[in-house]
Amino acid sequence: MAKTCVPFQGTKEQEEALLKVIENHKEQKGALMPILQEAQGIYGYLPIEVQKIIALGLDLPLEEVYGVVTFYSQFSLNPKGQYKISVCLGTACYVKGAGDIYDKLMQKLNIKGGECTPDGKFSLEACRCIGACGLAPVMTINEDVYGRLVSDDIETILAKYADK
Repeated sequence: MAKTCVPFQGTKEQEEALLKVIENHKEQKGALMPILQEAQGIYGYLPIEVQKIIALGLDLPLEEVYGVVTFYSQFSLNPKGQYKISVCLGTACYVKGAGDIYDKLMQKLNIKGGECTPDGKFSLEACRCIGACGLAPVMTINEDVYGRLVSDDIETILAKYADK
């Protein structure tokens, strides 16, 4: 299973909302996908604790739920940070050094792609083309776009968010 950097902290209200979603869908054919989508909307991601509730509620093996969650890229096993960092690894960005940017971010944040820092501040992921090839290499932090990056830019950029 994927490593979660931030401990699961679901609330009773979230669990009640999830159980209501399961109840509303469980008699429908193909209920698993809409339930997973709504569950991710409730929690922001699909940790194993949430998958267990869904598996139990639908009387499905946990392995089947986990298999669907890990197959579809729309689902996340890890929470997203307050600041979601996405580095474009499309061809134009990669050729211009995006791999080095990604490596530097992993080093500075001490996390791997798809993970979140233990304080919940930053999460890191790779993406394919964000349509800013003229600014390659590019990364986004939430809605902020940074282009023509070099590895030495990373510390300064992260510092802007560390104190927010």
